[in-house]
Amino acid sequence: MILLHHIPFSRSFRILWLLEEMGLRADLRHYSITDGSLRAAEFKSISPVGRVPALEIDGITIFESQAIVEYLTETRPLHGLGRLPGDAERVPYLEWLGFAETQASILASLNMQHLFMGDPTPASPVVLKLEAARLAATLKALEHVLGQRDWLLESGFSAADAMMGFNLFAAPYYVRMDRFPNVRAYMARIEARPAYQEARALDGPQEFYKKDFYDVPGA
Repeated sequence: MILLHHIPFSRSFRILWLLEEMGLRADLRHYSITDGSLRAAEFKSISPVGRVPALEIDGITIFESQAIVEYLTETRPLHGLGRLPGDAERVPYLEWLGFAETQASILASLNMQHLFMGDPTPASPVVLKLEAARLAATLKALEHVLGQRDWLLESGFSAADAMMGFNLFAAPYYVRMDRFPNVRAYMARIEARPAYQEARALDGPQEFYKKDFYDVPGA
């Protein structure tokens, strides 16, 4: 049995999608950010800081999406979605995994301030503007790379794209994407993948975003 501890439209979608790319179907155990289920002792025994994803597979439990991606690709190399030690693309593969987490941390900060902080602790417009600029800078770097190739690695689609691709469907809530045509074309290529489509159908409706775009207050 494969069990994925999951919140729709969260980082756990990366793992749901990657499993579909590998032809592996996970049972989903759903949680919510707002109902306290992530703080329950039972879940914290699985994920110490109470975050998804956590994956139960092969008789073990793994938390943190990057660790899960590395485990899945290294234990199932036949799918060709990772780059193992000795591979010429090993270093850029690891770099893109890290880049995706850096970008996701900026999105997490924006989510926290726009969506989950309110009276009596409103978000700082200065911080929101800075974080949106930081997110735009990561998109600018992607725009340059994706002007040269279809996927993050020259050899083609990899698990690094699953790590990164999730971010890019949250980024448009905070950054106008019209200045990033290569990124938008990349997003369209992702959406065309059957495994992505299947994972999105399994994912469930997102409950975070109530608006199409979140401006910086007073900007």
